Amino acid sequence: MMQRIKSLLIWAGIVLLILFWLPLLAIIRLFDRDPVRYRTGKWFRKLGYFISKVNPNWNVAIEGGDDIDDRHPYVMVSNHLSNADIPVISNLPWEMKWVAKKELFSLPVAGWMMKMAGDISVDRSSSNKRIGVFKRCKYYLDRNISVIFFPEGTRSRTGTINRFAPGAFDLAIREQVPILPIALDGTQGCLPKKSWVFKPDVYVKMKILDPISTEGLTKEDANELRDRVRYAIADQVAEWRGVSRDHILK
Repeated sequence: MMQRIKSLLIWAGIVLLILFWLPLLAIIRLFDRDPVRYRTGKWFRKLGYFISKVNPNWNVAIEGGDDIDDRHPYVMVSNHLSNADIPVISNLPWEMKWVAKKELFSLPVAGWMMKMAGDISVDRSSSNKRIGVFKRCKYYLDRNISVIFFPEGTRSRTGTINRFAPGAFDLAIREQVPILPIALDGTQGCLPKKSWVFKPDVYVKMKILDPISTEGLTKEDANELRDRVRYAIADQVAEWRGVSRDHILK
């Protein structure tokens, strides 16, 4: 019963925070003349940070990334375990444009703020979806803003790491921008499945791995680059869990 009451208070706090943030972000966007909406985007990421802090059940430990400059563009990629990945990654003090499925942009409030922040919509039903996404990503990368992908496409249901789609790696090679891998574990316990009651004492680990240069690579190297990044993330998750890489890869 106590955990139910605690969860109800957490949800109430999240709702109030979002309702407060919507007009705040709209005002910031109104005065943000930067074509890449740097300030608006950075304030939107702060919402994710505060959502993660509203929940006292979430204990987030972050390692690495101290020397990362968010105005030096990267193609960032992360494994995907839960809807909580986004507020957890938003603990990073950087602005990056999220590449996300089109349906999220249609959501009330959250979708409105994603549009204001300049995040990138992917229409999965479109046969030429990569062209529009790449064009938008290039626009930001050329103006010193990073973009971030979940290359698995959808969150893992089992805690393993699914196959990576090639898009992020093709983009990084085409634009000669380094890949910045992000490893996550524990977020699969952050948000309840088919329940609104939060689990107590959830420990999340996030590590910013070393950037991987794409200098001199060609499109023929994209699959090798994709596998290198996937293995690096899997190795880190395997180390945290005390298992072999084979237990992490699906």
